Amino acid sequence: MSGDGQGRSHWFDDEAGPVVRPYAMTRGRTTSAAQHRLDLIAVVVTEPHADDPEDDRMLSPEHVDIVELCRDTPQSVAELASGLDLPVGVVRVLVGDLVDGELVHVNRPVPPAELVDESILRDVINGLRAL
Repeated sequence: MSGDGQGRSHWFDDEAGPVVRPYAMTRGRTTSAAQHRLDLIAVVVTEPHADDPEDDRMLSPEHVDIVELCRDTPQSVAELASGLDLPVGVVRVLVGDLVDGELVHVNRPVPPAELVDESILRDVINGLRAL
C-alpha cells in the first residue's frame, strides 16, 4: 500500500461510500422494538434530562449524533437523515431506540384530515360578530 505522504495509508476514498454498512448500525434491525411511527416530517426533540449521551456505553456514535443535533434545534427525521448522510430507514430505527431510552421524544405533525377547515373558522368568527 502506498502512503499519502503523512505516514498513513488509505484503503478507501470518498467514492467508496460508508465504511460501516447501515445494517451494522442498526444491528440488522429494520424497525425499532416499539414500532414508533416516524414520518419523514416527524420532529425529534432531545429530552432535557439527556445530559451527556456519550457516557452511555449502549449508544452508538450515530445515536449520540442524533441526540446532539436535536439538542439545540429540533430536527425532522428527513433532516437528520440528510445531515448524518444515513438512509431514512436507519435513522428511524436509531430514533426509535432513543425514544425507548427516553433520550428524545417525537412530535408528530397533525394529519391533514384533522386540520380545521378555514371556511369553518370564518363562519364561527362571523357568527360571533353577529351576536
